Amino acid sequence: MTGATVTVGQAVADYLSHLGVERGLADNTLLSYRRDLRRYLGYLAEIGREQPDEITEADLLGFVALLRTGDDLTGPLGAASVARHVVTVRGLHRFWLREQLVATDVAGAVKPPRPAQRLPKALALEQVEAILDAAGAPGTRLAQRDRALLELLYGTGARISEAVGIDVDDLDLDESTLLLRGKGGKHRIVPVGSFAATAIGDYLVGARVALSSTAASPALFLNSRGGRLSRQSAWTVLTRAARRAGVETDVSPHTLRHSFATHLLDGGADVRVVQELLGHASVTTTQIYTLVTVERLREVYATAHPRAVR
Repeated sequence: MTGATVTVGQAVADYLSHLGVERGLADNTLLSYRRDLRRYLGYLAEIGREQPDEITEADLLGFVALLRTGDDLTGPLGAASVARHVVTVRGLHRFWLREQLVATDVAGAVKPPRPAQRLPKALALEQVEAILDAAGAPGTRLAQRDRALLELLYGTGARISEAVGIDVDDLDLDESTLLLRGKGGKHRIVPVGSFAATAIGDYLVGARVALSSTAASPALFLNSRGGRLSRQSAWTVLTRAARRAGVETDVSPHTLRHSFATHLLDGGADVRVVQELLGHASVTTTQIYTLVTVERLREVYATAHPRAVR
């Protein structure tokens, strides 16, 4: 078969058959492909393209524009939905090229749009303090550990995997510093604030002594059996503290990391210093937090300046 003898509809049907039979895609996945390609077929019919080799890159760009703006039947799609359609259509055109239904892949240069970057959620300082005060069930020996863990997460901006990976020897309370083992084997030394240092010091001479009596572990944070605390257990420590504190927002260990960065920038810290503290390879990753503080400035301006709003 050649591109001159196959209609667009037949060529799409061949692709869907390939996905179902040769690649073995699940029914729900196939349904999603079929739905996206049905809209593409409708667009091609409207612009008079009957065979695969008649389609141009400009046609593809027109399809993307239509998805963004909507038409009489369907409203505009969000960036993620547009990106899904583009990925589907790119796969279709690659298949056509492999099957020699077309001479060139006109969709290859059409890139899916990047979804809008979501701003990280940061807690208010009062919410953080309430969570820290609620750490650990009162009257239990784990309360000291939980307070030390949460103080460290907020006080250093450590990732949860970094926090549970800390060994006692990584901590230098005399110098108020901590060695964190980051992503990709990259290590960094971060300062430990006085609140975190006090909580960790109390835990080291208190609850950790009792917890370590059942096993010898180098880990700083121990579970009730004396082994290293897991990521899941550390997550549970935080969510329970947030619940006891009455903080209704979804709170995760990354929320404390976001709050750490945002509060530093709110206090005037340089973004490159925050980058080093967070262990980001690029300052671009850190700069998203500056958007959060700009939003906060905008809110304050809108409510406080006499000529901010009409």
